[in-house]
Amino acid sequence: MIRVLIADDHPVVRQGLRTFLDLQDDITVVGEAGDGAQAVELVAELAPDVLLLDLKMPVMDGLGALQRLSGVTTRIVVLTSMSDPSDVGPAMRAGAAGFLYKDVDPTALVQAVRAVHGGQVLLAPEAAEAMLATAAAQAAVPAPVPLTEREREVLALIAAGRSNREIARSLAVAEKTVKTHVSNVLMKLGVQDRTQAALYAVRHGLG
Repeated sequence: MIRVLIADDHPVVRQGLRTFLDLQDDITVVGEAGDGAQAVELVAELAPDVLLLDLKMPVMDGLGALQRLSGVTTRIVVLTSMSDPSDVGPAMRAGAAGFLYKDVDPTALVQAVRAVHGGQVLLAPEAAEAMLATAAAQAAVPAPVPLTEREREVLALIAAGRSNREIARSLAVAEKTVKTHVSNVLMKLGVQDRTQAALYAVRHGLG
């Protein structure tokens, strides 16, 4: 028997899920939680096999609950409303074994509970697409260009809005030396001016 805990802040959703899941011969609902904090408490108390977890909840949201439940044996399936696609990655990295939306077909939900209980990882097609799109967007940002330690210092000061004279004073070098470093930084980054260099620094956490 697969023991399921439902965590959702809408009583009507919990009741609907409970009614349908309890009709299954191999599934029983052992408890309900109305917020993330209660879900964490009930997982510790009831040790369910599977937790169906909404993301948007009061007191503690689903992502917070996932982070608190890191390392538990309970398999966690996010079951949430269609929302920000960027929710998928953080939820899966925090330990979710599945990510489904509430418009899932009831039969498919039952199959998902069984699959996740059996050790599989399951994503709704829309959630999988969101993860792929996020990965592609991250891949589109070029890796940081290798700069020398001094060039990194100069770039950080450019990002801070310092002039060549101020940079020279800060690094205790000649202004002419700073100009050389700035030229090298712009060339290596493939940018035209100090503003673009500053944007690069911010984007890559170098500012």
